[in-house]
Amino acid sequence: MKLCLLALLTGIITGAIFTLIKLPLPAPNALPGILGIVGIYIGYLAVGLFK
Repeated sequence: MKLCLLALLTGIITGAIFTLIKLPLPAPNALPGILGIVGIYIGYLAVGLFK
């Protein structure tokens, strides 16, 4: 749980910094991009099961 909270805090800080320096967020802003990231994670987990 601690790792999840640290990841969330890192994301919030990163989002704030990118907004303050007026850069686009380093994350997909459309559903296909988000699903791509989820797919990468699912692939990672699947390979871990068969290793």
